[in-house]
This record gives sequence, C-alpha cells and structure tokens, in this order.
Amino acid sequence: MRLKKGRPDLLIFFVTMLLLAIGIVMVFSASYYDTLDKDPYYYLRKQLTWGLLGLVAMLVMMKIDYFRLKPYVNLGFGIALIMLIVVLFFEPINGARRWINLGFTRIQPSEIMKLCMVFFIAKGLSKRGSNIKDLVAGVGPYLVFLGVVGALIMMEPDLGTTLVIAGTTGVLLIAAGLSLGHCFFLSLTGVAGVGGLILMDPTRINRIIGYWDPWSHAGKEGYQLINSLYALGSGGFFGMGLGNSRQKLDYLPEQHTDFIFAILGEELGFIGAILVVLLFFIFAWRGYRIALTCPESFGCLLAVGITTMIVLQAFVNMGVVTGLLPVTGIALPFISYGGSSLLITMLGVGTLLNISRYSHSP
Repeated sequence: MRLKKGRPDLLIFFVTMLLLAIGIVMVFSASYYDTLDKDPYYYLRKQLTWGLLGLVAMLVMMKIDYFRLKPYVNLGFGIALIMLIVVLFFEPINGARRWINLGFTRIQPSEIMKLCMVFFIAKGLSKRGSNIKDLVAGVGPYLVFLGVVGALIMMEPDLGTTLVIAGTTGVLLIAAGLSLGHCFFLSLTGVAGVGGLILMDPTRINRIIGYWDPWSHAGKEGYQLINSLYALGSGGFFGMGLGNSRQKLDYLPEQHTDFIFAILGEELGFIGAILVVLLFFIFAWRGYRIALTCPESFGCLLAVGITTMIVLQAFVNMGVVTGLLPVTGIALPFISYGGSSLLITMLGVGTLLNISRYSHSP
C-alpha cells in the first residue's frame, strides 16, 4: 500500500531528548561519589558515549521506513534468541548471567530481545488471517514463544525484564483483538505463574517480605527500600539541590542504575520527580496516539508495543523505588546508567518516530 510520508512527532522527539539529558546529569551526580578515588567522570563518559550512539541510532531508524524492516524481523528474533542461550555460558556477574563480554564492552541480550519480541509479535499479528479470537490457534503460538523467551531470561535470572516482555506481549494481544474472556484467563494464568516463580526462589520470597514490611527487616530485606524512601522523603518539594544527595554516600545500593529515581527525587524534589513522571505520561499519550492514527496494522501494533515496552518499564522502576511494587532489578528508561538498555530504547524511539511520519496525529 502507498503511504503518505510527513514530519515525525516532534513532541516525542523533544520528550526523549529531555529525558536523555536528565539521565546524563543524574548518572553523573549519582555515581560521582562512588568513583571519587579513581575516576569521578567514568560513568559520565560512558553514559555520554552510549547516549550519542543512541541518538545516532534513533536518527537512523527515524529515516528507515519501518515497513522495510519486516523481512528481517524473524532473523533478528532468531539472533536475539541465540544470544539468550549464549549468555548462559558466560561467567556470572553479581550472581546473574545477563551480559556477554565482548572485551571492549558488554551487551545484555535480554534488552535486545525486548525490542525484537515487539517486532516479531507485531509482524505475526498483522498478517491476514491471524485468528486472534482463537485461544489455541490464534494466541497459542505467541504464548509458546513468550514461554521460551521467558524461560531463557529467567535462567539468567531476570524477573523484571521477563515481566516487561510478558506485559508488553499481553498489551499487543489485546490491541490485536484478544477477547475479554481470554484476556481474563491469561491474566489469571500470568499472576499464578509469577507467584510460582517467586515461591521457587528464596531470594524473591525475601524481597516480598522486605516489600510487605520493610521496617521490620531494615537491616536486610527492607534495607534498599527504606533508604530509597529516605531519599525521596528528604527531597521534599524542591529537593536538596543537584549533587547534594546523602543517600548516594554508600547508603542506597544501585543508586546510579535501578534506584536512580530515588536520587533524582532527593536532589530535585517532588518538582523534579513529577516532571519525569509527566514526561513519561506525555510519551505514552503521543505513542498510543501514533498507533491509533497509523493507517496499517503492522505500524499500529509496532507503535503500541514500543510505547508499552518503554512506559511499562518506567512504571515498574518507579513503582519499585517508591515502594508500590516489590524490589526487582530493572532500569529507568533514558535515565538509568546502562549501555544496552539505552541503545535499544533509543532504537525503539527512532522506529516510533518513523511510524509517526505515516500517521496523521495532530
């Protein structure tokens, strides 16, 4: 079909650039103390490098017509699947096999799979004759692929990424026309599955205990959450000032990665934290608007998947930091330190911007 090409969604572009800028500043601020005796600019340089690479990747993807990527979707998914198997043979880092060490850098296959999974499912659901109303023939194949991918990622282990991929897949199935009855059944099955995964691992059980009553386990299971809440509470309305966080002084673990939102709230206050939340709301609004106004199904589902992948991950991260959800290791898109995560997120945004060039959103 012939599609009329226009300008990309400038609001999503500017929101992305603003979140990226906030992230670079906060990574420097949150990591400065930890590297003061070695190289205080170490994490800043690496985040700037990945940010620039991500920006180039975003601009390139914005120029490549998204529907021209369709023939390569299965190949990309296959490569990502192989990488998920290969990573299991590498030495664990902090008790998890999540990274492939290339010598000059490390890559995280589960991050690559997140975007590949969105492309793969969007392509499958957009095919003519895809009977999504049929739980076995229509939905079953996607659940099988989700099960394989989820099992490989859980072998690392990485429950947070597994939940984001599963949640994104669920939203894509709903967007494609999944019936309410099947949606309810699959939701119950998913909740039961997550409960089973938690009960199988004492570490996850301890995290639930720490989440349920952190103050009674302040020295162990609740330690991270309590210090996160201390950081947010200390920030007040206007914050303690950029660079003035106390919790980053060896009190709050993972302060420049999974818990960077707590440091942001401490230094920039409620004003800074709510700005980040609003930026993600704007991103969600424009992303789903692009999906609704896309003239063909593949682009529509792709926009839904990319938007959900980014926004859902942000919601989970901020939910963990504020105590709304149990602690699980997952980055805050655009803001947390991390190369693979940032690059893949920017690739996704570039694809979303390209889809917006063929949409008719005002």
